[in-house]
Amino acid sequence: MRPGLGFGVFHEPVLLTEVLGFLDPQPGKVIVDATVGTGGHAEALLARGARVIGIDQDPQSLELAQERLRAFGTRFLALRGNFRHLKTLLAAIGVDKADGVLFDLGLSSLHLSQAERGFSFQEEGPLDMRMDPDNPVTAADLVNGLAERDLVRILREYGEERYAERIAREILRNRPLRTTGELARLVARCYPPKPYRIHPATRTFQALRIAVNDELSALQEALPQARDLLAPGGVLCVIAFHSLEDRIVKRFFREEARGGRLRLLTKKPVRPTKEEVGRNPRARSARLRAAQVPEVPSS
Repeated sequence: MRPGLGFGVFHEPVLLTEVLGFLDPQPGKVIVDATVGTGGHAEALLARGARVIGIDQDPQSLELAQERLRAFGTRFLALRGNFRHLKTLLAAIGVDKADGVLFDLGLSSLHLSQAERGFSFQEEGPLDMRMDPDNPVTAADLVNGLAERDLVRILREYGEERYAERIAREILRNRPLRTTGELARLVARCYPPKPYRIHPATRTFQALRIAVNDELSALQEALPQARDLLAPGGVLCVIAFHSLEDRIVKRFFREEARGGRLRLLTKKPVRPTKEEVGRNPRARSARLRAAQVPEVPSS
């Protein structure tokens, strides 16, 4: 493990009890953790006897997961890649069916703890925000290269930012912007001076991260592949952290349920308990939806 990567970046997996309840891990089951991160959910699934295939596009995350889960031997297999290529990644190792698929769409503590990754406006770092370091596009490329109308569109669509036009205009006036701190301070100046529940830069950083990593399109492409991968009785669990992701999952589940291809296990998203949020503030905005492939195909 490289210097700087250690157990301090392992975070408590959100909604773990609920995920285990839906996926019901046990010996003989194969579960795909499509966003394995540093291995929190995977560790609990493995501890109950399941075989886990962990996928992540971040090589640092995979390295940590492999170190963390080494004791489980061959029952854990790590694959590097974007979950939008789910079927291809699994076909390459001869897997075409699974008993469960999990997506945890939140940022990991690893991303937020490393200032050089550029995900956090609370740390001074480069405007990067790439989950896959091989991605050629960074947040700095977007901030300093896009036309004003394109910046406005990204901030509105991906951040639901009410001050999108004002922020985009100020970005153009102050380019080039190089660091997270510069951008966060610029966004804060675009907001009326009063106390806010969340930092004014939150939505801008979310929007740029989604754009850099093409997150919403990747999710839309991955969900049908996960459905096709599941064996009869298999369960798909998705943990979303903002309304844009959750809307995609809700719409997909509803359409699949209408077509008889999935059975909804959650009529409404499952939210963390007050106790969990108190123990793990990161869980505050999490919402879990689950659906199951029918045991008997719909006629």
